[in-house]
Amino acid sequence: MTEVLEGRPVPDFEAAATGDQTIRLSELQGKNVVLYFYPKDNTPGCTLEGQDFRDHYSEFQALNCIVLGVSRDSVRVHENFKAKQAFPFDLLSDPDEQLCELFDVMKMKTLYGKKVRGIERSTFLVDKEGKLAYAWRKVKVKGHVEVVLEKLTELERNGGATSHDAGTK
Repeated sequence: MTEVLEGRPVPDFEAAATGDQTIRLSELQGKNVVLYFYPKDNTPGCTLEGQDFRDHYSEFQALNCIVLGVSRDSVRVHENFKAKQAFPFDLLSDPDEQLCELFDVMKMKTLYGKKVRGIERSTFLVDKEGKLAYAWRKVKVKGHVEVVLEKLTELERNGGATSHDAGTK
């Protein structure tokens, strides 16, 4: 499988989403896209992270950006989580881990002393042309959304050029 690298195009994908829809990355070109991967709906850290994206959603919209949350939960579970938390953005269901594998977020983790395979909290910013502008791995929830907004603002200010390709644009 193709590795997703900063500055390179993200391979097209599609996934089932809330609102009885299928989201395809190629159909989002012309907009910046934040994909945030999180372990599980209705858990404390994942709820806080979603609430932070919700509370800053208008700022993302003002920067021509779509926010999408991704986990292995079913669309039905996502619908309940989205409604309960009043998320204004969609959640993508990835039960077969295709998106998780594409973005290499499945990792061995220790949970209550046991080794388990799960999603490593990660966020990816895809620019308007479908290139990966920034990747954050091993995300800590507190303050993360503000960092993403800062990089998104910088991206928009530079006309879409990231710091790694600003010299080539």
